[in-house]
Amino acid sequence: MISSATKRSILRWIHLIFTIPILGYVYSPFEEIPNYAPVVRFVFVPVLILSGFWMYAGVFFASIGVALWLGAYYLSGYGAAILSLVALFIARKTWLVIRARQSKRSA
Repeated sequence: MISSATKRSILRWIHLIFTIPILGYVYSPFEEIPNYAPVVRFVFVPVLILSGFWMYAGVFFASIGVALWLGAYYLSGYGAAILSLVALFIARKTWLVIRARQSKRSA
């Protein structure tokens, strides 16, 4: 089994390496952006979301985050995708607070 430190290190390197093409996308000439756009939107950004959320809150939260991003982006665009992730973070925080209060009452 892989240790937690090794898993974090692997996820961190994946996160950093998959950022490089996004920087190329952002700083590329305007004429070349349509060539990079689909790959960045549907491959690199979801991998960044997956690795970042996995380091932050685990694989379950990361999987939900990527599914929300792809679904919202595909159906409604960039703004809806960002809002869906904000709503996910709010829902997670609410769930953690409720769970903490319940465990405090039972103790």
